Amino acid sequence: MKLSELGEFGLIDLIHQITDKFKSPRQLSWQQLLVGIGDDATVWQGGDYIQLATTDTLVQDIHFDLNVITWEELGWKALAVNLSDVAAMGGVPQYALISLALPGEVEVESISKFYTSMMHLAEQFGVAIAGGNIVAATNIVITGTVIGYSKGAILKRSTARLGEQIAVTGYLGLSAAGLEMLKGKVSFDAETSNILRQGHLQPVPKVKEGQILAGLGVKSAIDISDGLVADLSHICEASRVSAKVKIEQVPVHPVVKANFPNYQELALYGGEDYELLFTSDKAVIEQTVQALNCPVTIIGDIIEENLPKRVTLVDRKGDVIPYKKGGWEHFKEGVSKTKFT
Repeated sequence: MKLSELGEFGLIDLIHQITDKFKSPRQLSWQQLLVGIGDDATVWQGGDYIQLATTDTLVQDIHFDLNVITWEELGWKALAVNLSDVAAMGGVPQYALISLALPGEVEVESISKFYTSMMHLAEQFGVAIAGGNIVAATNIVITGTVIGYSKGAILKRSTARLGEQIAVTGYLGLSAAGLEMLKGKVSFDAETSNILRQGHLQPVPKVKEGQILAGLGVKSAIDISDGLVADLSHICEASRVSAKVKIEQVPVHPVVKANFPNYQELALYGGEDYELLFTSDKAVIEQTVQALNCPVTIIGDIIEENLPKRVTLVDRKGDVIPYKKGGWEHFKEGVSKTKFT
């Protein structure tokens, strides 16, 4: 079997099975591991604190195109995608390690722009760029690792429960719409173009929002990177439940709704918005609406497990809306080989 047949998530399951065979309850590292392979970040008990770590890689011509993205935008996004994983666990990011594989012809000024932009984002969240690695390569590969801690509560994919409501922060579809614009499919005025470009290339991770959710008693969350339907499916699979989503309640960014006829598709499947998708009981969700400095929208409910589909979409009449398109998945046959631009 080839990876294109197995797919990204099949490969993750395979790796998980292999590591499980070798884990030893006698080793302190395994004893202290709280959340391992399969969630947004790894979590372990480190002395008096719960520690978190996550890593993400951006590959030239797979995740980014230097004819479209600037070095400033690339530096921002390389850190933002990692901070978003920590946000999805309700964690506090502290340190980042950045490893670069670079061709020799890359301009020194470009790397200066890359790190300066990254430091502006790091400064917003109190993160220190503490190290990394540099190697020569034929194509640019950027790997970021962020380490942080939790104040006590952890948000996980596997803790959604029957009867809970499903909610999302902010608005969806902006990143996917920005990608359509950057690919040259549509053009807009300067203000709209800037909003769409920034939405796709310079997302702001919901770090503080994740911490607030954890503090209010939310147990289950994920950041929207692969797409609303795909990421909600991840929660449902890990929690062994299903979900019903009312598509008219999915919050679409106003710029997207005003300029893209396929706005609903972009919001449901586009991904890369890095908003937080979470579940909890009605009382807690009402508290989040008051506590967060961004919109919180209830989009559906957690229901009993109903395979093979994890997520059911319904219209305002309650009629089921059929869909085939999923989110992003590396290796999978029939999926585009480029994720961002």
